[in-house]
Amino acid sequence: METIKKRSECPISCSLDIFGDKWSLLIIRDMMFFNKSTYGDFLKSAEGIATNILASRLQALEENKLIEKLVHPESKAKVLYKLTQKAIDLLPVIVEIHLWAEKYFDIPTEVKILLKDAKKGKDEFIKTTTRQLKKQIAS
Repeated sequence: METIKKRSECPISCSLDIFGDKWSLLIIRDMMFFNKSTYGDFLKSAEGIATNILASRLQALEENKLIEKLVHPESKAKVLYKLTQKAIDLLPVIVEIHLWAEKYFDIPTEVKILLKDAKKGKDEFIKTTTRQLKKQIAS
């Protein structure tokens, strides 16, 4: 695993060194909220990530233990990606980013529906979603 050189000891800076590029949080978002788990699934995302960038980001997320790579149960040619607990712990941050973005941008209907539940009770939404994600990593 390649060691990440820290720019500083600042917690925000250290975190951005791991997931602060333009794609990593989108991959995590797709895994958390849209049940994406294969390379092909990620390529179909609306943002249109290039294959070389996707491969690089998946590798970096795996090296930083945010995702793990598993053998696909139905195809030896495919790989299955799963979130780790370390990634699931980002859920509150991702929810807050969504809520912030809703104030300043037009957002898709499916995200508005998701945020409606989160805004009713953010703590309960995070607890429930965390439980669901933990079940996925346990299976």
